Amino acid sequence: MIGAVHHIVTVPLESAGEALPKQPAPLSPARRMCPMTVSILILTLDEEVNIEACIASVSWSDDIVVLDSGSVDQTRALAEKAGARVFMRAFDNYAAQRNYGLNKIEWRHPWVLMLDADEIVPADLSREMIERVSDASSDTCLYRMRRKDFLFGTWIRGSGGYPTWFPRLARVGRTWVEREINEEYKTDGEIGELRAHLHHYPFNKGLSAWIAKHNRYSTMEAELLVRSACFTAPAPMRDVFSADPLRRRRALKALVHKMPMRPLVVFCAGYVLKRGFLEGRAGLAFSLLRSWYEFMIDVKVTELRRRAGKQPV
Repeated sequence: MIGAVHHIVTVPLESAGEALPKQPAPLSPARRMCPMTVSILILTLDEEVNIEACIASVSWSDDIVVLDSGSVDQTRALAEKAGARVFMRAFDNYAAQRNYGLNKIEWRHPWVLMLDADEIVPADLSREMIERVSDASSDTCLYRMRRKDFLFGTWIRGSGGYPTWFPRLARVGRTWVEREINEEYKTDGEIGELRAHLHHYPFNKGLSAWIAKHNRYSTMEAELLVRSACFTAPAPMRDVFSADPLRRRRALKALVHKMPMRPLVVFCAGYVLKRGFLEGRAGLAFSLLRSWYEFMIDVKVTELRRRAGKQPV
């Protein structure tokens, strides 16, 4: 058990800018003697399949928060049973949800690790995070890490596009999140990198759940692309060769969005160039699913543009 069980705090979306969740309960004498430096924020929606394992992987922390978007399964009950503080906030977009968690929740520690419920923090990453933030300078405000994605028990390294860097460990008050989906993390300080990996199990809830989720994601991506000026701006070619992996990824994404037959390009990049074919059925399945996702974004962009021009779809 991690700490004390807390009541669920509900934060309506329309008042999310003002309402403040309750402060964490006081530490027990044993916990006060334990040198902790990292709190945990987990976003959830119907994650009863994943939430217990996710919380167990960070049981070394005495401050675990689940920010739920209105689950109708046992997610909140399981999280409370595991000792997490549980808050509810109606979902509008990912950036707003993470910004609320970072800025409106009373945290026990100066650093917050942001997780999705289908992610696991292995022991080597836990040790590295605690060591790095303990020695971090006041200018260091954000750490990014790589992630290993798994399908059918296989690390889909090539087909999954490894390595992709995710800024997840943030100093409270010095980090904010932009972009409604596939978020971008910003800080007014320096960014460090961790060697260890998160483990990600995106298919734990089933292939149907993954497809339904990415159908929603593709709609959000298409709407964002149609609204965004970068959709028609020239690709920043100089950033394609940047030493910064996040800048390089943004540039490559902008460039790929200009390519004809983009879903086929994405498939070939993962399955052939990055040797996803060596990952067997898992590599083929994920490469096809990723290509399908990009195809859905493309056709939905076309749909939105035609509707805006009063043309039939």
